[in-house]
Amino acid sequence: MEALPLVGLTELTRRTAGHPDIVVGMIDGPVVSAHPGLQDARITVTRGGHTASCVYPGHPACVHGTFIAGILAARRGMSAPAICPRCTLCVHAVFADHAAHGRTGAATPDHLADGIVACLAAGARVINISAALYHPRPDHERRLLDALDLAARRGAIVVVAAGNDRAIGSTALTGHPWVIPVTAYDQAGRAMGRSNLGRSIGHRGLGGPGDRVTSLGSDGGLLTQSGTSVAAPFVTGAIALLWSLFPDAAAPEVRLAVTAPNRRRALVPPLLNAAAALQWMSRRRRRV
Repeated sequence: MEALPLVGLTELTRRTAGHPDIVVGMIDGPVVSAHPGLQDARITVTRGGHTASCVYPGHPACVHGTFIAGILAARRGMSAPAICPRCTLCVHAVFADHAAHGRTGAATPDHLADGIVACLAAGARVINISAALYHPRPDHERRLLDALDLAARRGAIVVVAAGNDRAIGSTALTGHPWVIPVTAYDQAGRAMGRSNLGRSIGHRGLGGPGDRVTSLGSDGGLLTQSGTSVAAPFVTGAIALLWSLFPDAAAPEVRLAVTAPNRRRALVPPLLNAAAALQWMSRRRRRV
């Protein structure tokens, strides 16, 4: 099944392409903003971080950032998911296209903390982090936890890729109670075995399309990738569209609509159901 129908996004994307007032923070790599698929996108950059423009478009950091940006903000009809192209995409680059450590897709706790704070300062309502922690150490994670606490107080929902290491357990990111961790599901709607799992991921997280998803490539064309980094922006995009339709909704309300929490006991989170979230929000707002 194609990615959007798999998670019930067809009706939501038909109803709206997003609203410019809804700022989506993207903590990732730099973006080839000149890509034909992003020419109409509303892309801004934060203060701080690495340069958000690609100096070396073929570098993995640019490939990663451009791909994730395409899932969220590509022009409709480009074969990319293009979930919320009329929202404002605010890019904070934590992966440099000249990084020496070779761990594109990973960032330090301090870099992620800076990115969250910068996205909040730019007015982000939802923040996508398709990144893993690089050399995480508990004594280095206090600023990151403080930044996540700040996001919760500000009412900005944080969506995080669970990671692809087949690990059991949580990190400072996936274990934080305000974060929505996202695992990858295949095209048949089955959880993919490479995703990291854990009690916090299963109890508070969601699954998203992470199997051979096509989005924008940094060479100006298209690219197909898999994994939890790919899955996370589907959840982020759904949240952005719900807020575009219901701009006065509080963050806990939108979060509740998307996660549909119940007495979950499994380590594997359920697949996102954006259609059910839209119905829940519509019924609730009629009663308000």
